[in-house]
Amino acid sequence: MKCPACHHNGTKVLDSRPVEEGRSIRRRRECESCSYRFTTFEKVEEIPLIVVKKEGIREEFSKEKVLRGLIRACEKRPVSLNQLEEIVFEVEKELRNIGISEVKSDMVGEMVMERLSKIDEVAYVRFASVYRQFKDINVFLDELKEIIEKERK
Repeated sequence: MKCPACHHNGTKVLDSRPVEEGRSIRRRRECESCSYRFTTFEKVEEIPLIVVKKEGIREEFSKEKVLRGLIRACEKRPVSLNQLEEIVFEVEKELRNIGISEVKSDMVGEMVMERLSKIDEVAYVRFASVYRQFKDINVFLDELKEIIEKERK
């Protein structure tokens, strides 16, 4: 590891600890030449996860994009950012565990909605109305009826 201060090619590790729930390692280092201390992070390089959109367009899975959609659906709802980040983490983890490099966007949306429905029904309906592109009020009512039936069980 090169020192960012003097560019010497030798450093020693002073401290290592897991971060991001064990998904990466934070290392505190010191340059053997100038004694400058700095922090590095080490994480596993993941294979890109490609999402195939309804129109056939392919794009890389974006945690930020999913989180933005969830935040929009949960505006003025009693849902914490931690809960939303956990949904995104769980969905990405499950998709990567499946072991395929391409997934359809509707699979991602369904996984998000399944988790969101357990946290907040209003946010779920908001997310579903955008994701499923409700064409009219009848489709919206059908979705509400399904929620009511699930609650009765």
